[in-house]
Amino acid sequence: MSKRWMIYGANGYTGKLVARLAVQRGLHPVLAGRHEQRVGAVARELGLDYRIFALEDPGALHAGLEGIDAVLHTAGPFSSTSAPMVQACIDSRVHYLDITGEIAVFEDVFGRDDDARKAGISLLPGVGFDVVPTDCLAAIVARELPSATRLEIAVVGLGAMSQGTWKSSIEGMARGGFVRSNGRIVPVPAAWKRRRVPFPHKPLDAVTVPWGDVSTAYRSTAIPDVWVYMALPPGAARLLPVLDRLRPFLGAESVQRGLKKIVELRVQGPDDTMRSRGSSHAWVEATDATGRRVTGTLTGPEAYTLTADAAIRAVRAVLEGACRPGAWTPSQAFGAEFVKELDGVTVHAIERG
Repeated sequence: MSKRWMIYGANGYTGKLVARLAVQRGLHPVLAGRHEQRVGAVARELGLDYRIFALEDPGALHAGLEGIDAVLHTAGPFSSTSAPMVQACIDSRVHYLDITGEIAVFEDVFGRDDDARKAGISLLPGVGFDVVPTDCLAAIVARELPSATRLEIAVVGLGAMSQGTWKSSIEGMARGGFVRSNGRIVPVPAAWKRRRVPFPHKPLDAVTVPWGDVSTAYRSTAIPDVWVYMALPPGAARLLPVLDRLRPFLGAESVQRGLKKIVELRVQGPDDTMRSRGSSHAWVEATDATGRRVTGTLTGPEAYTLTADAAIRAVRAVLEGACRPGAWTPSQAFGAEFVKELDGVTVHAIERG
């Protein structure tokens, strides 16, 4: 791959995972971020070039993208960082990819579809654990039931979380729950629906969460109702309705700042042993108005391990011309079978009922 690509946020938990895996695969991304000491340390460890610039400085941001063909943006929370990078990529005609799981970020990026087409670039949010496995599995299931009107998606496998994931979750606590209803994203209480989900490894209780598929699954399948569940420990599931009542407090700027500071001081993310022992699972069920159902399940490696693999494969595919200009979900960009190319992923038999 002769074209140059960049990992922005390369000193973060996921950014470092992606950079190390890229080098193992013989790739040489340019590393970037705002912290000279931290980014430089990763670059020196891996023998890679690096650049330092902040997203708040448009001039430095545009200069930082000079000579770059694609950016993999890994610096969350993406609610704060995505928009300036997307704008710079459009202005500089650089492909944009990220690993967001935030509904509002997906919607904002998809809203730049016309701009991306005019610039001749691809915008690809969510090329990690959220939402590659579920988006592709949803597309596989949906094509087996074209008459489907409801799509239910469930995931398990996000154990210990990185700082960026925690910060996005803290912001999410203040926003509450969301589902897709009649084609529109609507607010619902936290843990609005509960169900027993037959994951491929074992059945687990799960509750609705404002996961990125509320945005992407509709774009990929056109199914008007989308509910997304996550299997949580019983204590965490019971806590969600309590947090829902505390949303006005949790949304205060001082509270958000304080909680994120605690995350920065205490959270490290899963270590190599935890990731090697972990696994992820997804379940998708499509239902139509007559009650017909099609169900699919998927098993994969631990979430951050899957993210690093999926993100690198997505970057390579974009640079090789596999994606048309515009804003796309993973399954739209590379096809529903893309998930089957990932290391350690198994899509199980599709069931009809």
